[in-house]
Amino acid sequence: MAKGIFAHRPDSIYDDLPEARYQFPKIYKSRVDKLIGDWIIYYEPRGGGGRLGYNSVAKVQQIIPDPSIEDMFIAIIEPGSFFPFERFVPYSSDTGFLESRLETGSNKPSGLIRSAVREIPDRDFFRILARAFDTDDVTLPRIGEVSDRRPLIGVREPAAEFEVEFERLRVEQTLNRTVRDRIFRKTVVDAYDRKCAITGLQLINGGGRAEVEAAHIKPVAQGGPDSIRNGIALSGTVHWMFDRGLISLSDDLDLLVSRQVNNPDQIWALANKSRKAESPIDPHMRPHPSFLGWHRENCFKH
Repeated sequence: MAKGIFAHRPDSIYDDLPEARYQFPKIYKSRVDKLIGDWIIYYEPRGGGGRLGYNSVAKVQQIIPDPSIEDMFIAIIEPGSFFPFERFVPYSSDTGFLESRLETGSNKPSGLIRSAVREIPDRDFFRILARAFDTDDVTLPRIGEVSDRRPLIGVREPAAEFEVEFERLRVEQTLNRTVRDRIFRKTVVDAYDRKCAITGLQLINGGGRAEVEAAHIKPVAQGGPDSIRNGIALSGTVHWMFDRGLISLSDDLDLLVSRQVNNPDQIWALANKSRKAESPIDPHMRPHPSFLGWHRENCFKH
């Protein structure tokens, strides 16, 4: 097994759903084979809205032939493993490129940057993830960013191995369920400007905390990812109705009310005038049809 990078553009021509699958041509098959059972980081290349950096992490579960296109394959992402970064990580810093194999001795990366699938050493993997999350409230102590400035030669090597292991522990702590829930809530609530997507209300308590909740469209217990596209900001009452299938949403975000509701007029009165859920300004954060479809088919009481 090995860790790696998957390049994915927001306007990708491939049939990608980073939370669940990654489509790639046969030329990359031998590389992706090495990544089965291990972690990859998604990289945004420039173009199509890309920002030249890293935005999420996931684990490769298996590879299957694409059933619809010859010489194409699909990397299946392990359910529940996808996790968006709390902050976007640029691919370089004042100390150089975060992927050591991109180094050329100049400010230009090596040609490897054009490869959609590439391996990275553990040290690079954990160095990227250490920048991706706010670990101030994580119980493990910080070790700072000093490792980026230490040469990987001579007697430094044993120390580097220790630092990689220490970063590994920090990352594992960061990726636990409690921290994942905190980051998911922050990401979703911020994307919806701290408003309930269905009522449009923005209620802030005396402490400055938004009285809105981050709802998973497809629950984590059912393999739903902690992805902004599998999330929606809802007030407490609306969240309760959504989880119990009394309401749902069409792919166009039209509000759907179950026939089993004893007084649907009360629900319509709660909704905003458009009777559609509001969506984030960024279209790439909009609820994905695959998750909305799952909710309608498996949760909504028709």
